[in-house]
Amino acid sequence: MIKSELIQKIAEENPHLYQRDVERIVGTIFDEIIEAMASGNRVELRGFGAFSVKRRESRLGRNPRTGEAVDVEEKHVPFFKTGKLLRDRLNGK
Repeated sequence: MIKSELIQKIAEENPHLYQRDVERIVGTIFDEIIEAMASGNRVELRGFGAFSVKRRESRLGRNPRTGEAVDVEEKHVPFFKTGKLLRDRLNGK
């Protein structure tokens, strides 16, 4: 499911809301999640999961084309851990 499909589904299930309002709501939610993670905070949605940021140390990597050693800088990557409800539902429990 992509963002536009999510907006469409919410708009269909809530006919009292205008589509532009649903777009604004979904956009605001995503923006807040991004802002929280960018400032190093963890975002937890009970039953669904938790978003956090993991730090990857700098390391020595290899260029796959030439085999030459290259320095890979330290970076921060998003991480998602599923909640129990989602995990159980995916596994048919």
